[in-house]
Amino acid sequence: MQLPEHGANPHQVYAKLGMDVPERILDVSENVNPAGPPQAVLEMWPRLVAELASYPDPDGEPFLSAVADFHSVPSSFIVAGNGAAELLALVAERYRGKRAVVVHPTFSEYEATLLAKQVEIVRVVASEAEGFTLPLADIYQAMESSAVLYLCTPNNPTGMLPEREVLRTIIRHGAQVGCEVVLDEAFIDFVDESRSFIAEIKEFPHVIIVRSMTKMYAIPGIRLGYVVAHPTIIAGVKALAPHWNVNGMAARVGAVCLQQEAFRQQAIQHATVERGKMTAFLQEHGCTVTDSVANFLTFKLGTVQATGQLYRDLLARGIVLRHSENFRGMDGRWLRVGMKSEDEMIALREELTRWFAEN
Repeated sequence: MQLPEHGANPHQVYAKLGMDVPERILDVSENVNPAGPPQAVLEMWPRLVAELASYPDPDGEPFLSAVADFHSVPSSFIVAGNGAAELLALVAERYRGKRAVVVHPTFSEYEATLLAKQVEIVRVVASEAEGFTLPLADIYQAMESSAVLYLCTPNNPTGMLPEREVLRTIIRHGAQVGCEVVLDEAFIDFVDESRSFIAEIKEFPHVIIVRSMTKMYAIPGIRLGYVVAHPTIIAGVKALAPHWNVNGMAARVGAVCLQQEAFRQQAIQHATVERGKMTAFLQEHGCTVTDSVANFLTFKLGTVQATGQLYRDLLARGIVLRHSENFRGMDGRWLRVGMKSEDEMIALREELTRWFAEN
């Protein structure tokens, strides 16, 4: 039975499994900032009604300029979009009929958008036995006959982030063999903005960086993201986008979000603390945990049967974990947990403690 391919679909999960939906649900399958949107966004929301009567700026202003200021790059290096999902679809068109390398386990939208453009997928699977570290030799070889390599940095679902010099080596290899590199940095702002590759984008005209505003700022409902790349690439992506693809309310909200430094630092601190507590708890109970640096982690029990049993038992108790059945290389053996509020994480650990005691 195929479960939903993304988190944040708890009712669909219950429906697929034929289970009754509990009165209260703790959904740790998604990984949006539990703090909710910044206070500045909530305070400006009533004033955004004025945007309803006006067409938005075709370039996504004032968000576009805010991104340029935030990263200290010219606006010609940026295109805004209706969420990273739209931008991934637009970028995929660049490789229509070509060959792309996708390193698994990873976000399912890469293959979904590429296959829709008749792109041949070359799959490289990171070894579970090697801790899901990047299999560099296999990646280099696959790049030599491909138009693009997709990497999720930090990775979803493992939360692991390759060392910067490793990324540079991969990117330099791409320049040598004519293979572009797409870096999905949807979760980099939960680590440290200094770990983003945007600061080096001018040195590498074959690199495309995709960013999402959804996770850090807890605004998935308005859909907002951006791509940073060489102006020639940006022009090509922009030409494919529908006119007014960023709504006026989203553009103003996004510009305000990028000003919230204290909010970002608080989110990073919270994710770090809760991830540390959850990692220690799971390891104490004999689980293997990925070396995540993001606002989520992935873990497994001793057997795939035990992992599946835990997943279903917690569903019955109103707790929704993220399954890994559609993550190639994990294949149902792992579960992902997004970091929620301190109280919610305590509640999760209490239920897990009861489960481990019973099993």
